[in-house]
Amino acid sequence: MKKVSAIILTAIMTMSLFAGCSKTNSGTSTTQKTDSLQKVKDSGVLKIGLDDSYPPMEFRDEKNELVGFDIDMGKELAKKLGVKYEPVTTDFNGIVLALKSGKFDAIIAAMSITDERKKEIDFVGPYVDGGQIIIVKNGSAIQGKADLKGKILSAQLGSTGEQAANKIEGSKEVKKYDKVTEAFHDLSIGRVDALIVDGQVGGYYAKKEAGTYKILTEKLTKEPEGIGVKKENKELKDALQKALDELKKDGTLTKLSIKWFGYDIYK
Repeated sequence: MKKVSAIILTAIMTMSLFAGCSKTNSGTSTTQKTDSLQKVKDSGVLKIGLDDSYPPMEFRDEKNELVGFDIDMGKELAKKLGVKYEPVTTDFNGIVLALKSGKFDAIIAAMSITDERKKEIDFVGPYVDGGQIIIVKNGSAIQGKADLKGKILSAQLGSTGEQAANKIEGSKEVKKYDKVTEAFHDLSIGRVDALIVDGQVGGYYAKKEAGTYKILTEKLTKEPEGIGVKKENKELKDALQKALDELKKDGTLTKLSIKWFGYDIYK
């Protein structure tokens, strides 16, 4: 009887131990699976990854302060979520990897929604219907894509502008720049013959430095731009989409469009 009782007691203790382990493991699993939206709200901050050299979307003004369409929109989105906006500057070429590693909560950096990027991250939006254009120095004989044979092209490294430039047949070279501001500089001094860039960016520079650049009428691509989020962050993605829809509906994005582009892109 003592042996039987001992065996039964051992069995009960073993089952209790496994039950305890099961509860502990379950609790650990629940802790590990965090609510991405709640995490942002608990921290009180929405961290946004961006490249700070892409006017008029995001750039630094004469006071070295971050300004631009994406900056203003990011602040409005953070306000909708009831938190503060915190920009995190990152080279665009590595911005997706930085998002996936948890350096920030989302990307708002004029990022085109492509099939390739959708394999890596999810998108909120689009919030801008962009596309790649050709911009040349004023007085250039280049009239369209066909005239780029044998020419030196330029684009921002890691951008869809770089992809579009690489697809142009017959060009002599495609120079790639970490910052689009550097590409515009080289175009202005004749170091490159043409720049492939987002339409709103080209339009901003053409207006800002009137007489320096010329935008060609031919468009190379149509590219909707969105907000990048990690695939597992569904709660945050849904909240940002709701906030973005509200900003469109209440006219906030229209006001920002007129402020930075000179016209309403949402009409």
